[in-house]
Amino acid sequence: MTQTHPIARALLSVSDKAGLIDLARVLHSSGVELLSTGGTAETLRAHDLPVRDVADVTGFPEMMDGRVKTLHPNVHGGLLALRDDESHKSAMARHGIGAIDLLVVNLYPFEATVANGGSYAECIENIDIGGPAMIRAAAKNHQFVTVVTDPEDYSVLTAQMQAYAGATDLAFRQNLAQIAYARTAAYDAAVSTWMAGALNVAAPRRRAFAGHLAKSLRYGENPHQSAAFYKDGSKREGVSSAHQWQGKELSYNNLNDTDAAFEMVAEFDPAKGPAVAIIKHSNPCGVATGASLAEAYSRAYDCDRTSAFGGIVAVNQILDGSTAQLIVKIFTEVVIAPGADEAARAIFADKKNLRLLTTNGLPDPLAKGLSYRQIAGGFLVQDRDCGHLSAQDLKVVTKRQPTEAEMADLLFAWNVAKHVKSNAIIYAKDGATVGIGAGQMSRIDSTRIAARKSQDMAEALGLLQPLTVGSVVASDAFFPFADGLLAAAEAGATALIQPGGSMRDADVIAAADVAGLAMVFTGQRHFRH
Repeated sequence: MTQTHPIARALLSVSDKAGLIDLARVLHSSGVELLSTGGTAETLRAHDLPVRDVADVTGFPEMMDGRVKTLHPNVHGGLLALRDDESHKSAMARHGIGAIDLLVVNLYPFEATVANGGSYAECIENIDIGGPAMIRAAAKNHQFVTVVTDPEDYSVLTAQMQAYAGATDLAFRQNLAQIAYARTAAYDAAVSTWMAGALNVAAPRRRAFAGHLAKSLRYGENPHQSAAFYKDGSKREGVSSAHQWQGKELSYNNLNDTDAAFEMVAEFDPAKGPAVAIIKHSNPCGVATGASLAEAYSRAYDCDRTSAFGGIVAVNQILDGSTAQLIVKIFTEVVIAPGADEAARAIFADKKNLRLLTTNGLPDPLAKGLSYRQIAGGFLVQDRDCGHLSAQDLKVVTKRQPTEAEMADLLFAWNVAKHVKSNAIIYAKDGATVGIGAGQMSRIDSTRIAARKSQDMAEALGLLQPLTVGSVVASDAFFPFADGLLAAAEAGATALIQPGGSMRDADVIAAADVAGLAMVFTGQRHFRH
């Protein structure tokens, strides 16, 4: 049998006034007495809705700039009292405590204050105390009390009341209680994370993570895995902020790979020229710059045409029609860009399975933040890899100095290496990748695979020599032996960039000198697992 409980008295106290008046009107028309606080009460009265101040219920005025207003037995007793417990009912009667059947609260905008760059004092003042206390009390007593923390649930509440003649059923109250506890948990996580950052605590004793459901996904990496996409509330541009213009729903793998593609292409400042990245299984299979986006796409595509099929394309400038014409020549899963013109959108419109995403900008590759992953029994947490180098940061360790063109390609290849799974080897020439070896257990294997793919691509293009001839090479970590370097030289590379730091650096440098190669050390590595 459905366990319904009528709503006769409601307390409304919200910072977000969206939908408030419509809800309050439904409650009033259903004969529900309205209690409220401060600005919420003023808003209700401004719309001719009868409301009783919480101060009248508690016998105390709001004080201390609103810090104290609902922390009182007449409020919490009304929320926590068990309606079927005689001792509770007796205590309510003895102390003049009226039951509160519905609590509608959304919290001070702490997360928004932090996101907008609020000062320490402003953030502190936006930490809600009474709201979370009331929410937790109402959620605990969900056997009798309905608690609503999100405006998106107002319409569901009114539908429930209509279905049950002004009451709600237990299953509904249980669901809202779970949402309520998740909201206060997320709120506390935001506060604790902000405070750890404000106090420069790199590894707080307890770390909390929270997110808001963006969408449930069809499945995870594989069809037998369930999955969902949550947003963390940050303002950093990317997949979470993108608008999808067309195409079927994005999958778990689509979201993961599109994020990898957009992060990759964001390494290249759009003010310095167009860049395109083509991603497959989170690894770049082609990255290039060019005089136009169309040229950059063609050069990225020519790195590995086979892998580009069914891939993700990311561009660093507004997508134009000529580039879109090239992209649709092969099957592409997703295209993401900081904007797309009408011509590009019209071309993609004929490709119903292609998803087009646009954002208001690129993710900042230098923005500080955390990345984390789950392991058995816990989480690994680290800073985002914001490593960035210029020519002045590099140390030439060979007799031959890199030419100006080689130095530009070395830095280009190094930026790409940051986004390739270890062990990573990238051959690049004239601002484009010409061979990529990713995710191998040994660096020599990555070197050879990249060179072999370059040779295969050259044959497909009808060229007489591998694309790697005259290229430079980037390695995400040091060469432990000279064999990887020599394999790169055999493929036609003329210069290398690597972190250095191996016990055999001297041997590797000597081998480079014998081969006539230029090599620079970064003193920084880019492992990516």
